[in-house]
Order: sequence, then structure tokens, then C-alpha cells
Amino acid sequence: MKLLITGLNGTVAPWVGREAEARGWDVVAWDRNAVDPANETAALAFLRAEAPDAIVHLAMGAESWAGQLAGFARLHGVHLVFVSTAMVFDASPDGPHRPGDPRTAKDDYGQYKIRCEDAVLTACPSATVARIGWQIAADAVGNNMLRHLDEQHARDGRIRASSAWRPACSFMSDTAAALCDLVQEGTGGPVHLDSNALDALTFDQLVQQLAKKFERDWVVEVTQDYVHDQRLVNESGGSMLPPLSAHLG
Repeated sequence: MKLLITGLNGTVAPWVGREAEARGWDVVAWDRNAVDPANETAALAFLRAEAPDAIVHLAMGAESWAGQLAGFARLHGVHLVFVSTAMVFDASPDGPHRPGDPRTAKDDYGQYKIRCEDAVLTACPSATVARIGWQIAADAVGNNMLRHLDEQHARDGRIRASSAWRPACSFMSDTAAALCDLVQEGTGGPVHLDSNALDALTFDQLVQQLAKKFERDWVVEVTQDYVHDQRLVNESGGSMLPPLSAHLG
């Protein structure tokens, strides 16, 4: 299996790359310094030269890039997994959110991801759109919940955590394994990956449990300043990931 991954300098993609290599797959990175996705001719030449068996698209980039990857996947029988976000759903109407629910994002990032999803599924209806939540890892860079909480506490001397928010979130190792499973299974359409889908921890509960697991002496101020059941469930109401309790006890 030759797997092309975009975004390997980001947060989640390196975990996907390591998981794929552990499965014996050949991982190819898209280096945007060498191949500009905006140059459609060069991008297509790169795809043809590499001839991947599957693609996982995690990088930020123009909707046209996502659409081109999807068009290549459809034309060449390559399975594409596009990684989207829980942020395509606004807090109103509230969750938990299912794959077929209307996408209600009002912020720029959520609307951008909606446009990418549409570009992918228009060009390749059999592609997978995997929506994920906030990611957790002990040592990951980028948008990692643990790192964010450490930085917030160092800056403010406390962490404000809403008891009215049930976040979509998972450990990066579980997300990476699930994304590789989706590559193998060839599941099409939107799917949700959320380890909090069934545990339904509120953010203040999650912060306290993370503090215990990772031996942090955070001061936690419980608030109700963000109200949202952000959990991502699948149509059956279940989850494709191990629950948070598998890591947190």
C-alpha cells in the first residue's frame, strides 16, 4: 500500500504517518515547497508520478486542492480520506451531531471546511469525509488540547473550563488508527470520530481527568460560559473510536 499524506508538518498527520508505517505501508509526503498545490499541472504530474493507492488529506489549503485530489482519486480508483472537523457544526442547533445533520458553522474556519467537504464529495462521492474533534497527546505540537491547557495555565494561572460544554475530542493515537482503518475499509461519505461520543464528559470533567493522568497541578475554574454538546456520533448513535475512559480510567 502506497499512502500519500498531506500535512505531515502539522499536528495529526505525523501520527497517521507513523501508524501507516507500522502497518507496513509506504508513506509519501506532499512537500508543498517542492510541489505547489496551486499549480494544477505540477500537482497532477506529481500525483501521476507517485501513483498512490490511497490519499489522506489533512493539510490546510485551497478548496480547489481538495477537489483536485478527489477528482484524481475518482479517475484512478484511489480511496481518499479527507479529514474535516467538528467545527462544521455550530452550537445552535445543539448536538450531539450526526454525519447527516445540516452543517451550521458561522465562523470562517468551519465554513472553509464545509466548502472543502463539498469540493471533495462533488468530485468523488465515494471519498470519506472524517470529522474529528480536538486532539489530545502528551507531546504533540500544534493544536493539541494538552499543550493548549498547559499554555493557558502558564499565562493565566488557571484554566477556565465550562461545565456546559461536552467537547468532541480524542487521543491522537486513536484518531490515527481510525483514519488508517478508513483507508483500508474504503468507507464512503461523512463519518464521525469522537472518543467522547459515549462518555459525554463535560470540559471541566475532562480537564480534571487530564490533570490527574498527566500529573498537572492546574487550578481549574469551572464556568458555564460556553454551552454546546459538540459530540460527534454516528447514525447509530455510537462511536468508531475507543472511549476516553480507555485512556483516563
